[in-house]
Amino acid sequence: MSQANKKRITVNVVKSLKPGETVWDISPVGLAARCQRSAKVYCLKYRFKGRQRWLTIGKHGSPWTPDTARTEAERLLGMVAVGDDPAVHRDAERKAPTMKEALERFLSDHIKKKRKAGTAAEYARLLDKIILPNLGRHRVKDVVTADITHLHLRLSKTPYQANRCIALLSKFFNWTELEVLRPQFSNPCRHVEKFKEAKRERMLSPEELGRLGDALAAFSNRSPYTVAAIKLLVFTGARLNEILTLRWDSVDMEQGEIRLADSKTGAKTIHVPPPALAVLEELPKVHGNPYVIVGQKTGRHLVNLAKPWRAIRGTAGLDDVRIHDLRHAFASVAVSSGMSLPIIGKILGHSQPQTTARYAHLAADPVKAAAARVADTIAAAMLKGKDRGANVVPLRPGHKP
Repeated sequence: MSQANKKRITVNVVKSLKPGETVWDISPVGLAARCQRSAKVYCLKYRFKGRQRWLTIGKHGSPWTPDTARTEAERLLGMVAVGDDPAVHRDAERKAPTMKEALERFLSDHIKKKRKAGTAAEYARLLDKIILPNLGRHRVKDVVTADITHLHLRLSKTPYQANRCIALLSKFFNWTELEVLRPQFSNPCRHVEKFKEAKRERMLSPEELGRLGDALAAFSNRSPYTVAAIKLLVFTGARLNEILTLRWDSVDMEQGEIRLADSKTGAKTIHVPPPALAVLEELPKVHGNPYVIVGQKTGRHLVNLAKPWRAIRGTAGLDDVRIHDLRHAFASVAVSSGMSLPIIGKILGHSQPQTTARYAHLAADPVKAAAARVADTIAAAMLKGKDRGANVVPLRPGHKP
């Protein structure tokens, strides 16, 4: 670069450049403007530890002008002066993964290997439908709390789903710290306030259970396996996936047990009461299909009850009842019958006592009834005493009742 090729770079100078031409700025030394085939760019040429380096600052146009390029060049040369090579930072920037790249690796290397298949499938759904379309192009290292907050607010109409997305992203950013993709304690989800979630535990009254029974009877000639699945949910309190994926080799009809090698809470035994055994005994087995609840595909189980359940609950006039509410119905009847919470937790397969404790308020009616029986007994005894002319002790001498 000869002195003759140097001039102060201005907007007009840059605009006049022809393809292949380069002009060097007078100051700072090493700053140049080059005309490539379709773009004009600002570059910096410098030496670091005896080696010549080229660094592209950016294309001409906002934000890069001769003045902003000059300021950036001075900053980069300042780094060189203190022994820091800007090219190393550039290379690290290029290699920094996007959210899409890192999330896909997080799903395959972490979630699918350490979480149950159902959990992994739900995480994959949240990533595909919500998180990747909104954050996929961001660099992992560049995501800040404001990005997470904005995503959370956009999902305000579905607060439960919004909170699940934040929980998943929080796990992801903890993982990025372990993988040295972000600094320690930099999780951008830490201060995002979650939406309040209304606890919804729909219980079914005896009259509603009667209407459900009538609706199932009307539906039985359309799909016996669908009806069987719903009855098993009601009679056992099992989880939906435990019934849909149930195999005949897990059923012990003699002992009245379903033994699952794996479930949401690990290995589990479901006790099968007589009404549920009757459902299983009447259900036809399909040759070559190991599943109890047979699906439409050969050798597979039924995968979705959503559509038939809408029809059944509509017939029963239970439009606000979800499939999972059948499990709540089982628990509510158990509590109202006077069963202890630990026993109910065992039946439902809860791994934590606090999960069963949500039903504690339902035990109020049996307690009231017991208190009423005690009071009635006392009242009856007092009444009998009066009737048989029991001796009454005067309160004061000479006082007659």
